[in-house]
Amino acid sequence: MNLGKSLWNARKKSGLSQEEVAEKLGVSRQTISKWELDETLPDIRQSKKLAVLYHLSLDELIDFDIDRQEIEDVIERTTEEKQKEINWTEIWAKKYPVLASYPQTVDTRPYTAQLTKLLEDLKQTYHYNSQDAFLVLKDILAQIWNNQPEAK
Repeated sequence: MNLGKSLWNARKKSGLSQEEVAEKLGVSRQTISKWELDETLPDIRQSKKLAVLYHLSLDELIDFDIDRQEIEDVIERTTEEKQKEINWTEIWAKKYPVLASYPQTVDTRPYTAQLTKLLEDLKQTYHYNSQDAFLVLKDILAQIWNNQPEAK
């Protein structure tokens, strides 16, 4: 994503108009428009002011992705109680149908036994509680997936 699009997304997410941002920064509305259209770039001082105005770090502002931010916001707002009510497999199966079909075709017992052993090992070795051990194991699996050539 380019800087202009990041600036536009961050401004929209903040609920501010170009006029409001311009007023707060002491520049013209046209300047804000040119930044968002990638016709010109804000200097480092103006960029820092924009980051503060949008409640982001400078790095976050440069790489601002509205979809990612919205997902992060939803995760942050979702309570433990609500998470327990949600059938995550059913939701993810809409995107990845294998999650709905594998229980009819895969004997999960050998995998369950091995994964349970790995979870117990993490709990004993590192004194993790059950949830933390699960999250670490999930993250290890994600790292393995991300390092596979076909995953890229």
